[in-house]
Amino acid sequence: MYTTAFVDLPPLRRAAGTVRLPGSKSISNRVLLLAALSEGRTVVRDLLDSDDTRVMLQALQTLGCQLQRLDATTVAVDGLGGRLPVPQASLFLGNAGTAMRPLTAALAVLCARHGGTFELSGVPRMHERPIGDLVEALRQLGARIDYLGQAGYPPLRVQGPAALQLQAPIRVRGDVSSQFLTALLLALPLAAQAQPITIEVAGELISKPYVDLTLKLLARFGVDVQRSGWQRFTIPSGARYRTPAEVHVEGDASSASYFIAAGALAASEQPVTIEGVGLDSIQGDIAFVEAARAMGAHIDGAANRLHVRRGAWPLRALDLDCNAIPDAAMTLAVLALYADGPTTLRGIGSWRVKETDRIAAMATELRKFGAEVEAGADWLRVHPLPAAQWRAAAIHTYDDHRMAMCASLAAFNPARLPVRILDPKCVAKTFPDYFETLWQVVQADPADIPVLCIDGPSASGKGTLAAAVAQRLGYHVLDSGALYRLVGLAAARAGVPTDEAALADAAVVAQLAELARTLAARFEGGRIWLDGCDVTEALRSEQAGAAASRVSALAPVRQALLQWQRSWRRLPGLVADGRDMGTVVFPDATLKVFLTASAHARAQRRYEQLRARNEHVSIEDLLADIEARDTRDRARSVAPLQPAEDALLLDNTHQTLDESVETVLAWWAQRRPFGA
Repeated sequence: MYTTAFVDLPPLRRAAGTVRLPGSKSISNRVLLLAALSEGRTVVRDLLDSDDTRVMLQALQTLGCQLQRLDATTVAVDGLGGRLPVPQASLFLGNAGTAMRPLTAALAVLCARHGGTFELSGVPRMHERPIGDLVEALRQLGARIDYLGQAGYPPLRVQGPAALQLQAPIRVRGDVSSQFLTALLLALPLAAQAQPITIEVAGELISKPYVDLTLKLLARFGVDVQRSGWQRFTIPSGARYRTPAEVHVEGDASSASYFIAAGALAASEQPVTIEGVGLDSIQGDIAFVEAARAMGAHIDGAANRLHVRRGAWPLRALDLDCNAIPDAAMTLAVLALYADGPTTLRGIGSWRVKETDRIAAMATELRKFGAEVEAGADWLRVHPLPAAQWRAAAIHTYDDHRMAMCASLAAFNPARLPVRILDPKCVAKTFPDYFETLWQVVQADPADIPVLCIDGPSASGKGTLAAAVAQRLGYHVLDSGALYRLVGLAAARAGVPTDEAALADAAVVAQLAELARTLAARFEGGRIWLDGCDVTEALRSEQAGAAASRVSALAPVRQALLQWQRSWRRLPGLVADGRDMGTVVFPDATLKVFLTASAHARAQRRYEQLRARNEHVSIEDLLADIEARDTRDRARSVAPLQPAEDALLLDNTHQTLDESVETVLAWWAQRRPFGA
């Protein structure tokens, strides 16, 4: 997951390949609560691992529910059987409406029956999301609920015992959020032992597919609710939750919308295949498939898989009531930029009470790209953007995961402009690895993938600086020096000499070039493997460095490694360090930095590094070796050590690492279209 301040998406050109979706948030949190309320053990498989599910799991544990993590996506839940083993607790539920609303209702019923005191709170935005209609419905029952802040909003205190009034139908508004009705449907079977309980919906029920999803999951846990249209729901007398023993969570249909959109925009040759959800999904947002087809996408499906290709181009404009697909409809707002006319999305009033006011946020951010956008209380109209009118933009995400994921689709723009997503870690709410998953199925032209080169002499600190800059940008990092060290180490293991005399032999040079071409190396998690062995520490030795200096002067070795080095130019970008990154390997790099320091400063740094590893060498010998390497590297005929003509010089003799990082990032900001 990206934890950087921003992530920059280069212009994206093509899409193809296969993605496996994370589990549905809506199903995951419903199933976790149902399993906790049931008797017996429920094994939940393919569970979403995200912020929202983590707060639900933590809340259930706090309430005394026993959970066992079987693997990364499987949890065994030992249900409470409708009891409350913990009499009081404070629950922090982040910004998870799928946890706050159902837990409020469930605890209200359980406290009324068994007693207890519980406080429920969240992040500041959760305290701005309305819950008053649910609280009023629960108070009709006789539940004791108090507001701890502004009336109508969390935080809340739920207390008991209380006498439940179950004879009259319970009325709840349906035109603000379907989660209020879902919360009652999940909670009231706990009180229906002696008589049926009826819920009546006041007003037009929005997001009906989400309620239908709730009804289907209730049936899985043994409670069949009778429905009269979408206005009246009856929970039968004697209702009792029974574990189905095992539940598989479908892939998230809302998350599928981004990859369906990518296929519709750019899968011209091979399809984008989406695994984990199919056309028979029980999730309402699968209806996004029909909306995408209406815009021109070619979509085929199977039981657990979708295949998407680009069809009509430009996409066809829509005028669509999106009441049934409020989350996935956000994706349509960005697709509208590529349509043949204005697209109008209606019935999206619920956007205003989500993680942010999504109507206002979407209008504001799409306008940054240059689009004309009109907005009303429950509708949005987006006009398409001709190539000449697109602008590069830094998109504010409002701590809203769907704003970040939707905005990424703007990187397919015909103007070939990059897109910056601010605070990308907000996707952790439902899809922590969204951007890493996106890179698997989209491609950019190599020339459009930004490269930042940091060249410099031995011991100048270029590797350390490159790694730090890459971490701040969320880019890959290429340590070219490690490649030459690997060649030297592979040579030592193969018995191929690398001393000066041996390197005068053409046969030895040919052997070294072949070793470079067939190098069985792997870089992962900050460690380096050669032929399956971790050689990270071995590569840091002075002997490895000296061997690297000698073999790197050989033209056949450098040529053998050139394509490998260039293959590191991968989405979303690269920071490369070495001695010829800006002059030979990436001559078209966006920014080239030539890093240096005095020989004395470099010798002192190397001395301190070696002392930290308990390697003893005199600083005089180190200084002599560094000066000799500088002379050799500058004088060699192949890729001599010298700044690229357009490189910026950075002398870090008297700079800290943080100061050097800030200097390079300031230069980088000047080269990008987003400003500082």
